Amino acid sequence: MTTKEYLNQAYRLDQRIDAKIAQVAALNDLATKCTATLSDMPRNPNRGSSSMADTVGKIVDLQHEIDRDIDTLVDLKREIVRVIKAVDNPEYQTILEKRYLCFMTWEQIAVDLGYDLRYLHKLHRRALECCVIPDGTGH
Repeated sequence: MTTKEYLNQAYRLDQRIDAKIAQVAALNDLATKCTATLSDMPRNPNRGSSSMADTVGKIVDLQHEIDRDIDTLVDLKREIVRVIKAVDNPEYQTILEKRYLCFMTWEQIAVDLGYDLRYLHKLHRRALECCVIPDGTGH
């Protein structure tokens, strides 16, 4: 795994969490659309559980997955912070933090730091060369 791939893991995990949160919202919408049908007809005893119960179960399962993913993301970000803090150059640290912890675009970082985009990419390459990722493979 390259340094860039290692640092990008947090962004990818954050995107997956966002997708799961959107799924929970969609399931919540579905659950609120469920309506009870009142009838004097007897229920079929062989009929499975209600769709409302199934939906609620899916929501709970997905929320547990999201909680686990968030825990993983927090741990991963903690590791990434250690990798970035080990870089001696504060300018490089800032670039890496904005990109891989704050998930800022290159354009946002360039404007924020007052750099030309090409110069920012050059500094980023240098910053990646200074990183040592935990598995030791480096850049």
